[in-house]
Amino acid sequence: MKNRSAAVWALVVVALGALVFIYRDRIHFDWPMFWQQLKHVDTVHAMAGILLIYTTYWLRAIRWSVFVKPMKNVGVGPLVGPQFTGFTAVALFGRLADLSRPYLVARKLGLTLSSQMAVYTLERMFDLGAAALIFSSALAFAPKDTPDYALFMKVGRGSLLLTLAIAIFAGVVRVAGGAVASFARTVLSPLSKPIAESIAEKIEGFRDGLRGLKSFGELALVTVISLVMWGMIASAYVQTAHAFVHTPELANLTFSRAMLLMAASIGGSLLQLPIVGWFTQIAVTATAMHAFYGAPIEAATACGAMLLAVTFLCIIPAGLLCARLDHVSLKKIAEESEEAGKEVVAAEVEQGSR
Repeated sequence: MKNRSAAVWALVVVALGALVFIYRDRIHFDWPMFWQQLKHVDTVHAMAGILLIYTTYWLRAIRWSVFVKPMKNVGVGPLVGPQFTGFTAVALFGRLADLSRPYLVARKLGLTLSSQMAVYTLERMFDLGAAALIFSSALAFAPKDTPDYALFMKVGRGSLLLTLAIAIFAGVVRVAGGAVASFARTVLSPLSKPIAESIAEKIEGFRDGLRGLKSFGELALVTVISLVMWGMIASAYVQTAHAFVHTPELANLTFSRAMLLMAASIGGSLLQLPIVGWFTQIAVTATAMHAFYGAPIEAATACGAMLLAVTFLCIIPAGLLCARLDHVSLKKIAEESEEAGKEVVAAEVEQGSR
């Protein structure tokens, strides 16, 4: 498995190097201007963005404590470390380490990994719903004098429809999650039985998580936390752009217009490879800022690098400290969580085939 992953990453690096070599004469990039942009970054705005991002990890710990309450009544404190360590593992080892957080929580609280994978699925669904609602509202109610207003309205309304679809799906799963999971298992099994079983299990986990929220107060608390958290993430994008005070296209960026940048950034991070993914992430956000806002490519690239540091890499120092305090090896945790996740899915497939 490790050899295959190494081969894939090596292939990606070679392909990127080949593209740069082939188009080297067509790329006009002013490196002195790039460094000049980074040199004049407003540290107050950048630090504000980092503070917002760190607060979201604390909010994630609070939300996880609500999700896990039906299994074990635990305070927020023990859950903060796994959030820091887990996101650090993702930053260093890519999306293959995505299960590090549920793995660490399960190990720390003495719970099963399958139960925490269900919490992880529930967390992701609330993330998706909250991000879609903030994104669509910001775009749909953008001022009429916003450049490309028609495009903003179209994207915003489409996102509102997506948010509504997520809400309806959540309601259906809450009432008849077993039937939905069985339908998904039946339809997808001819294509791939492991994938079908994995999706069905995620639907069942989402149902169980929703049913675990016993009161309207708990549901409202989780919803509010999710909305506040994603509002802070969006604000961190705005603060980072405003740090480039010598580039008007970025320094004057509004919250509404920042939504397209956040969407591009999230899309670029979905299939992130270790280290290499950092540069692809910068390229995606830089291209978005250059295309959407007309920012010079050097300033856009510098802002893309700063966005990566503020929204993704800033957790690494705290994560390394938490890992050391908990006597955890990040690489080992990333590998163990991936293997344990496969074992859980394999057990589900075997159980479903009986």
